Amino acid sequence: MGGRPPRTGLFRAKLQSPGRARAAAAGRSAVAASSTAELRRAGAMWIQVRTMDGRETHRVDSLSKLTKVEGLRLRIHEVFGIEPHRQRLFYRGKQMEDGHSLFDYSVGLNDIVQLLVRQSPAVLPAVSKEKDSELSDTDSGCGSGQSESDKSSHNGEGAMDLEGQSSTAAQADWADPGFGLYKIHDLVDARDMNMGAWFEAQVVNVTRRKAANESCAVADQQTTIPEEDVIYHVKYEDYPENGVVELSSNDVRSRARTILKWHQLEVGQVVMVNYNPDEPTERGFWYDAEILQKRETKLIREINAKILLGEAGDSLNDCRIIFVDDIYKIEEPGSVCPISARPLKRQSGPVCKACKDNPNKTCRICACHICGGKQDPDKQLMCDECDMAFHIYCLNPPLSSIPDDEDWYCPECRNDASEVVLAGEKLKESKKKQKMASANSSSRRDWGKGMACVGRTKECTIVPSNHYGPIPGIPVGTMWKFRVQVSESGVHRPHVAGIHGRSNDGAYSLVLAGGYEDDIDHGNSFTYTGSGGRDLSGNKRTAEQSCDQKLTNMNRALALNCSAPINDKNGAEAKDWRAGKPVRVVRNVKGGKHSKYAPVEGNRYDGIYKVVKYWPETGKSGFLVWRYLLRRDDEEPAPWTKEGKDRMKKLGLTMQYPEGYLEAVANKDKENNGDDEFDTPGKGKRKRKSAGAEEKVVSSPAGTPKKTKVEPYKLTTQQKSLIRSDEANEKLWNEVLDALKDGPKFLNKVEEAFLCICCQEVVFRPVTTVCQHNVCKDCLDRSFKADVYSCPACRYDLGKNYTMQVNETLQTILTQLFPGYGNGR
Repeated sequence: MGGRPPRTGLFRAKLQSPGRARAAAAGRSAVAASSTAELRRAGAMWIQVRTMDGRETHRVDSLSKLTKVEGLRLRIHEVFGIEPHRQRLFYRGKQMEDGHSLFDYSVGLNDIVQLLVRQSPAVLPAVSKEKDSELSDTDSGCGSGQSESDKSSHNGEGAMDLEGQSSTAAQADWADPGFGLYKIHDLVDARDMNMGAWFEAQVVNVTRRKAANESCAVADQQTTIPEEDVIYHVKYEDYPENGVVELSSNDVRSRARTILKWHQLEVGQVVMVNYNPDEPTERGFWYDAEILQKRETKLIREINAKILLGEAGDSLNDCRIIFVDDIYKIEEPGSVCPISARPLKRQSGPVCKACKDNPNKTCRICACHICGGKQDPDKQLMCDECDMAFHIYCLNPPLSSIPDDEDWYCPECRNDASEVVLAGEKLKESKKKQKMASANSSSRRDWGKGMACVGRTKECTIVPSNHYGPIPGIPVGTMWKFRVQVSESGVHRPHVAGIHGRSNDGAYSLVLAGGYEDDIDHGNSFTYTGSGGRDLSGNKRTAEQSCDQKLTNMNRALALNCSAPINDKNGAEAKDWRAGKPVRVVRNVKGGKHSKYAPVEGNRYDGIYKVVKYWPETGKSGFLVWRYLLRRDDEEPAPWTKEGKDRMKKLGLTMQYPEGYLEAVANKDKENNGDDEFDTPGKGKRKRKSAGAEEKVVSSPAGTPKKTKVEPYKLTTQQKSLIRSDEANEKLWNEVLDALKDGPKFLNKVEEAFLCICCQEVVFRPVTTVCQHNVCKDCLDRSFKADVYSCPACRYDLGKNYTMQVNETLQTILTQLFPGYGNGR
């Protein structure tokens, strides 16, 4: 029979002898049964358990999605030897608690669960416990047992306020400490040490700086104290929350109160000006400045000055001063400003940029965030998260008084305590999982061991999900053990559904599995029955036909691939069937019940097919079904032909298994062999297997296949020329071209080398920077819009005016290697 399709008519089944047909069916049933048995031996699901320090990692096999956490603890105890009560398990930042299953925590196949081992509690002597019980609150470190020295100590702003109040009460009269240029209650200007700006303040105390080796007696004998040793305790008038600040004599001076006229200003003079370093056109704070230039025209008066930021010599050069009518003279040291005089309040920059501190204007930034009103400041609450103010009567529901809580959060910032899962608490019920059929099922069947339930561990991003045609890097004949791997590769994305498509676009791929008994498969062409017409309520996968199929959903999607107008009554046939949209076809081992072209194991990609025609007819069940005729249209040879088999051998295409699958099967077989060490033949005699026989079984697996030489990946002459002309990426191409000998894996190397660091996909419209990194132009545009003008890979400064030139040569190469990868981007 060979590998060629039969030469009979299109819908004429080839006659076989009854004996040969039964043998073929029995053989394929045995293959399917062996595959199922192998799946059961592997336990279908396994995970990795790793200690927190990362030193020890073990695989735990024979699990299910429905395995409880307490059951997992017992399995970990078998592997690690750690008692269940000492295990703390973490998955994706959540502590796993007993009573929940792996499905509740969304643990996937081969995922890593972290293990933290609790320390064994130390057994204390009884005498120590009695002594501990006799300890007072103070000895045990409780907050209520505060010592007298702690109670009398002053910390924070409240302590400073109390200190200021006590000093004001004790020194109500004008006080003279006997040294220093300024007395208590003098009005002064105090410099902020961080900004270098001067703020209006008042002296609340005057002390002296004592030398380290000076005793108190010597200090009392001195009568003349130099000014640099005097410490002034001042309080800012506009910022009482800062409390009392200690400053030296260089940072305190008499309050500025004399406004200089325009004719009194001279070049080189040091004055006090108002300036905003961030917004030079707006009012800011008060700084010392040296006048560099004075200019007057008919329309404007302006001064250019050097802003002096402190004694360290820091300055801002060539600053334009626009508030020339508010320039103050710096008073002589010691010239006291009488407290009764109360000089005019200097105007500084507004605290709120939204309302400019206008008391008659509502503002939701500096006032109540709900109503914007500035009334009743004593009834406003500040949110500790967003720093916005809220009237207690504007809240919903309103509050009757200010709460006593130390921290308060507004409704937008507050976390719902009922939704927060703390360590040691049970999971909250997920609304999504509550709606699943498995949540409402009364069946006790363990559905969590199937590979279709484990979910994808990776996703194909090289092409979009609505991509027509072959997937780059997936040659015809590629084989996978499970459907979930086919989904991960992007060849057929649904885990269970047989057709992948959209009813308004078309079908992208389909899987030939069990199907209908009257489907006919000739290899290069086959008939396919549409979906629907079955009662699949709950979580049922298959059922008998119970109603007519309709040309909707996936049936309509597959019909759109036919190069003929859509007809939902009689169907249609394409005049030029090759002009239709391509469909990727995957054959499954279950199709062996009806077809000899099905793979012996797992799933196999068989290439591109086109829809020739589709039509409605009555099936064997008596209900209307939609049938499709698909014909192969692929340049690559079919995998059942001699040419296809040779090509698969040259490319080194073998069965692909999930990561850790073969190890799980081997471990399960090893356990089974250990259990079957003794067998019990008849007549009550027990026969022990020989050690040599057991060793032979364990130590001689199926045999390590000889590594075949893989056919190198071949580049076209144009591709070689383009690679040579891409001089900016010469180093990368030299590394990538070394992988040509690995065949199809060459494309994986290209994908890895030209991955955009921003979107983590193959670069599209690539920009090759001067630092020789490749970034998508759209990604670099977003970076520049965010005012980030450096290379995303190495932080090399590209500059604000960097010209983004698309590397058209690299774009052409990637488009040829990965056709269609830029669709939808």
